[in-house]
Amino acid sequence: MAGERGLEGEVALVTGAGRGIGRAIAEGYAAAGAAVVLAARTATEIEAVAAGIRGRGGRALAVPADVTRHEQVEALMARVRAVHGGLDILVCNAGGNLARGRVDQVEPALWMAGLELNLASAYYCAREALPLLRARGGGKILMLGSGMGWRSVPGNSSYCVAKAAVSMLVKALAMELREERISVNEIIPGPVDTPATRAEVAAGHPSAFQTPGEWVKQPEDVVPLALFLAGLPDDGPTAQSWSLNRRER
Repeated sequence: MAGERGLEGEVALVTGAGRGIGRAIAEGYAAAGAAVVLAARTATEIEAVAAGIRGRGGRALAVPADVTRHEQVEALMARVRAVHGGLDILVCNAGGNLARGRVDQVEPALWMAGLELNLASAYYCAREALPLLRARGGGKILMLGSGMGWRSVPGNSSYCVAKAAVSMLVKALAMELREERISVNEIIPGPVDTPATRAEVAAGHPSAFQTPGEWVKQPEDVVPLALFLAGLPDDGPTAQSWSLNRRER
């Protein structure tokens, strides 16, 4: 299990790494010794995170990329190969709830954009990371899911459908890659206090923050589970959903 410097010598790629959960996981992996590649659309954010990691003695590379664009994911993986030669850990964290409203009220283009951000990005990253994982003889793919992928919340159909599909993508990939020592698992963080979720609450959108007894986390609270899964054997648990919700998914 990954502990103090427990990821020494490993290479980890985290998408959506400029803020929130992605930033926390990237910083946690770097503190555990991994060489971290940070990907996101906003270059200034990931460059600031990378500079902070390097300032603390870690190794970090910022690669701006829109992971909803297949060609940009290909370029991202090519950069990882050029710098590191391979990859040990992929964290598909990029995502967000773009299309709020009833199915018949949301513009089709926005509804589909939600699938691109949450599902297509994970598919593209997993697909293009496979040669890099194979180059290292195995590895881990972790995808950030949601309790809303397990239970519908009215007015959030695009996000719910996308996250449900991510959960099945985890299972499908895990079965296909089982013999290659590449494990694929899902992390369900539950409600996390980030700028994005605070904005949603302020806008009056329904939130798990309002569920009595639920554990409202900081991004750093997700890191121990991400470290645990990254530190397991490559031929360890796969096709599993690991939830940090206090209550049912």
